[in-house]
Amino acid sequence: MSQNEQLPPKTCEIDRMITKPEDIQKVLAGKKTATRRNGRYADPGEIMLLEGKAFQVDRVYQETLGDQTDDTARQEGFGNLDQYKEAILSIHPGMKWKPAMKVWVHEFSAVD
Repeated sequence: MSQNEQLPPKTCEIDRMITKPEDIQKVLAGKKTATRRNGRYADPGEIMLLEGKAFQVDRVYQETLGDQTDDTARQEGFGNLDQYKEAILSIHPGMKWKPAMKVWVHEFSAVD
């Protein structure tokens, strides 16, 4: 989906986008610059606050689990795709990694 296409309504609020303490620390350290969710949590330009620090959502788009690579795993704060897959499957018991499954990507950056 290109940035110029109309995005569907959000399914959740931005304050619920990153809630796990270890993920918050990765974002604050600059090691996590994107998060993938099964719903849309933010609009481009929206501001997320984590421990008093602001991060702007730069891009929101869809991709599939089959599109994931080592580079996308690094965006998520992991060393490689296998580590990312293992982490995702461990927090979603019974979930299967289905390459055709669509996810929403939320890319963000620190606001100075």
